[in-house]
Amino acid sequence: MTQPFYSSSFMDRALALAEQAAGEGEVPVGAVVVDPVSRAIVAEGRNAMIRTGDPSAHAEMVAIRAASAATGRLRLDGLDLYVTLEPCTMCAGAISLARLRRVYYGAADVKGGAVDHGVRFFASPTCHHAPEVYGGIGERRAAEMLRRFFQARRTGHLE
Repeated sequence: MTQPFYSSSFMDRALALAEQAAGEGEVPVGAVVVDPVSRAIVAEGRNAMIRTGDPSAHAEMVAIRAASAATGRLRLDGLDLYVTLEPCTMCAGAISLARLRRVYYGAADVKGGAVDHGVRFFASPTCHHAPEVYGGIGERRAAEMLRRFFQARRTGHLE
């Protein structure tokens, strides 16, 4: 296994997208697809389920769709995904089908995550492609943003 290339600026951008999502009343999750060779962001996304009325508009899905459109490729071999929350089963499936090389995620999601928790999708024998996964990147900021969002939602004080 090669040494992972990681840049905090990519997770910082994903966190900024998560903040934008929260400002729109969406669960604060942001994602960016990165070309590690050129060190450029290929595409980005943030949760947009409420705004679009699409339950599949998770940050990862939005970013993967945008990356496929930007590159003209169905498979995103060699590209990496930075996302502020551990991907769910749907997003893990899309990551696998897109053949993303690596996934860097921020906060763990014990309840809905499917990478290091829950179904552990990439470890499933039916998973055709499993990316390298690195969790806990920017975890404190991502977890705090989620905690504040859901606390505000419970108390009726959305910002």
